[in-house]
Amino acid sequence: MATASKKAPAAPAKKRAPNAAFMKPLTPSPALAAVVGAKPLPRTEIVSKLWVYIKAHKLQDAANKRMINADAKLKEIFGKSQVSMFEMAGLIGKHVK
Repeated sequence: MATASKKAPAAPAKKRAPNAAFMKPLTPSPALAAVVGAKPLPRTEIVSKLWVYIKAHKLQDAANKRMINADAKLKEIFGKSQVSMFEMAGLIGKHVK
C-alpha cells in the first residue's frame, strides 16, 4: 500500500525586523552634512543619500562601477580620492555621532 507523503504547509516568510542600531538617527559631521543634510538620519538613510549624490554628480568610476571617485566634498569624508563602495560605509562611521 502506497502512503502519500504529506508535507506541512510552508510557514509564511518572516519579515526581517530592522536592526535598531541601523535605524537610530545619527547626527552627521559638518563635512558629511554638506552632502546629506544636517538633520539626524539613520545610517541606512545616510548611505542612500550619499548614493543619490554620487549618481547625480557622476562620481562612480566608468571602468569599475564599484569604485567611487571623490569630489572635494566627498574627499573630506573619505580622506582619499577614490574608495570602493564597500569601504564607503566604514568611512562614514567616523562622521556620525
